[in-house]
Amino acid sequence: QLRVVESGGGLVEPGGSLKISCQVYGSTFDYDTVGWFRQAPGKEREGISCISRSGNNRDTATSLKGRFTVSRNKNTVYLQMSGLKPEDTARYFCAVRTPATCTFNAQLYEAWGQGTQVTVSS
Repeated sequence: QLRVVESGGGLVEPGGSLKISCQVYGSTFDYDTVGWFRQAPGKEREGISCISRSGNNRDTATSLKGRFTVSRNKNTVYLQMSGLKPEDTARYFCAVRTPATCTFNAQLYEAWGQGTQVTVSS
């Protein structure tokens, strides 16, 4: 059974950078793609970025390209965020799915972490 754990969230000033991590525990054969999502209070969950095991299939939401970058090292996936804005404040979640294709459809992910809070404020 897979277990997903996010870490690295915190308080950052506007314009700052932050790198959060997603560690997947369990059999490496049980999943391929890892996705990042976020949810702010009162808003729907939003797909941010995703990456396949090989790294050949990856995507980032159009509105976040240039500021958010996803990378992967074995069972750890990172989300590097720069130029952070107050509207980036949210709880950031990591999720995994078996197919090796990126999607921002949260319903297609099979296991989720508890999330890590990112707050952008001065």
